[in-house]
Parts: sequence; structure tokens; C-alpha cells
Amino acid sequence: MTYSQAVEYLYNARPPFHMVGAAAYKPGLENTLRLMAHFGNPHEQLRAIHVAGTNGKGSTSHLIAAALQASGLRVGLFTSPHLVSLTERIRINGQPIAETKVAEFIEQNQAFLDEVQPSFFETMTAMAFDYFVREKVDIAVIEVGLGGRLDSTNVLNPVLSVITNIGFDHTEFLGNTLTKIAREKAGIIKPHVPVVIGETHPQTINVFLERARECEAEIFFADECEYLRRCRQRIAPDCELHGNYQEHNLQTAYVALRALRNSSYSLLLTPDAIREGFAHVGSMTGLRGRWETLCEQPLVICDTGHNSHGIQYVARQLKELTNRNIWIVFGMVNDKDTDVVMRLLPIGKRYHYIFTTPDTKRARTAQEMLTLWGKEGIAVDKPEEAFSLAQENAEKDDCIFIGGSNYLVGTAIEFYKNAKIFA
Repeated sequence: MTYSQAVEYLYNARPPFHMVGAAAYKPGLENTLRLMAHFGNPHEQLRAIHVAGTNGKGSTSHLIAAALQASGLRVGLFTSPHLVSLTERIRINGQPIAETKVAEFIEQNQAFLDEVQPSFFETMTAMAFDYFVREKVDIAVIEVGLGGRLDSTNVLNPVLSVITNIGFDHTEFLGNTLTKIAREKAGIIKPHVPVVIGETHPQTINVFLERARECEAEIFFADECEYLRRCRQRIAPDCELHGNYQEHNLQTAYVALRALRNSSYSLLLTPDAIREGFAHVGSMTGLRGRWETLCEQPLVICDTGHNSHGIQYVARQLKELTNRNIWIVFGMVNDKDTDVVMRLLPIGKRYHYIFTTPDTKRARTAQEMLTLWGKEGIAVDKPEEAFSLAQENAEKDDCIFIGGSNYLVGTAIEFYKNAKIFA
């Protein structure tokens, strides 16, 4: 079986959430436990850090992984979704799983997968855990797919749990209040396993305190840690991630690493190692699409913020790009809080909107976006044509921003792979 055949099998037999949305979601752990048993229960052999949250869990996972790598450890990293290649989801010390390994996994286990009929994400979880155990990682950083309590990654008994923040996303599965969403994400808190909460919120704090008490788990609220205030100036200035919102992720990752101080990793996790990891997180782990510069002239920036909680920080940063005309190429999928996002986007003479259709069946069309916007703008169906139109209109001192959807950012990264031709 070739890699392309394996990907086709995964997408056709079990279409992923990013392609079909709710139809791909299989809550509960039954399938995953069957898969784990088939592969010799790799989840019981992994030392792991488990990361949940509405936004920032990808960046936080990469920051933690980079610091662990800088400490000399062999680190597995499982994240989702991918931006360009499916192999991005499973990495060891920044290197994606080989395409041949993906093909071998599917070929060797296809009969069992056909019998169990797991979801795409359940299959990828099993692939990641099996791969990390076979490759003898020292520790793995595992990002929750959706929610927490019923997510397939929640078969883990980690050495540390992390919940970055709580916001409105996937409300059809997790609930329509912050308290309900917090309860689902608090499901990753395990007995006697320390937990770090990234952002304190009056509607969710008691949910986490109650769950931690039930589990007799030590709990840390990152934004209330006194030692973080003392150390922030030493860890933040050189970080490779530049979005304003990254300050929250930095503090969450830092407190998470400090929370490992009583583990066997405590001697390795020195301030220098943490600083080194944060300073080179992109190159060390392969993280992309976080306020990333794709081209210098005109300045082209992309960001994966895709709901109101994330876009509020993006909008604020766009407003800080003073003395520039900004061309905003924007697209979203149909299960996000588009109306709220639209109200957050900056308005003014220097902002020019080009709405487009991300490459997924869940996408809102460019015309739908323009209609929802209700103001001046252009609708261009194909993302590549939207990027080209922005390039043609932008002066060298202007800025082009691309965002609203992970899938749009992934397409932009591919489009600008040879960005030097535009300079």
C-alpha cells in the first residue's frame, strides 16, 4: 500500500472532522480501548502530558514539547488538525512520521480497522500511540482533539494535565455555556495527577477546583502564579511565536513545565532549556500558522485563529499594524460563531476585505461570508485566486492577512512556499 492509498482509505472509509464535521464525531472511549488492546495497550506504556482547551492548546503543546526537546529528551507530539500534510499530526523531536509508516500501519491493520470502524481521529490516535511506543519516546505531548472527557485521547493516564482556556466552540457537542464546556474539558483531570489551568474565569474556576478535589489532584492556575510574574521577562522576549495572544500560551506552558518539577524530568528542565525551547519552538517542533510571516514585501501574515475567542486577539493585533493598508483574505467553516467573529473584525478605510471559500466541505462560501459581512468587500471562491488578487492590489508597504480557518491557512502556506517570487 502506498501513502496516497493509505490517506485515501482514511479519508474515504472514515472521513475526518475537518472534511465532514459532526458526522465524523464519535464520542466515547469504547472504540479507542478496542484499538489500544489490539496494539498492546500503548496508552499504558506512554509517559504523557495531556493538553486540552478551546484555543491555544496547539501552541502550548508545541512550546512544552520544544522545552522538553531542549532538555535532551526524545519527545513525541500528537496534534490536530494538520495544515498541509497528515503526517504533521504525529512527530518525534519535530520530525513528522514517515509516509511509509502511515502506509504500513493501515496496510497491516486494515482488516481490524474495517471490523471496528473507528473514526478518523480514533485511528490517528491509535497510530500515534503505537508509533511513540515503538520508537521509544521519553515522553509524549498529546493534544486533545475535541472536548476532553469523551475524546479518544482520554484513555491516557498522564503525568500532567493542562487545560489552556475555555471559550465557545463546538457547542453542539460540549454545551452552550462556559460551565458545561469546562466540565467536558475537566474530564481529562485524573486522580493524583497535577493539572494546570491556563486562564482563570469566574464561570469555570469552581468546575476545575471541584474536579481537582474529587481526583485529589494538585491544581495550578497559570495566570495567578507568583513565580511566573518574576520569570516572565526572562522567558518571553526571545520566543519565536509573535502573536499577542501567545503570552497566555507562554505562561501556561511555563507553569506546566514547572509543575513537572517533582518528576524525573525536574533536573533537565532548567531555565536555559525552557528559554531555548521557547526561542526555537517553530524550528524544533514544526509549528506553523501562528501569526506567521509568509512574505516580507508586501508583508503577508497568516494565523489559525478560527473562532471568536481566537479572533479577538487577531483583530487587536491587526489594529496595531498602523500606517499600513491591510488586505484581509478571510474564510470560515459553517460550524463556527461567524456572526460574533464578523463583529470583531476591524473596520476602516485602510482595511480591504476579500472573502473566500476554504477547501473543505464544511466551508461557508465566499458569497455567504460577504453577505454576512454586509459591508464593502469582494467574494472570490478559490483561495489561490483570492491570494493573487490581494497580491496584485497590495503596495509593497501594505499588509496581507490570511485567516479565519485552519484550512485557509494551510492553503496559504502551500501558495507562499515560493514567496520570494513576490518580493
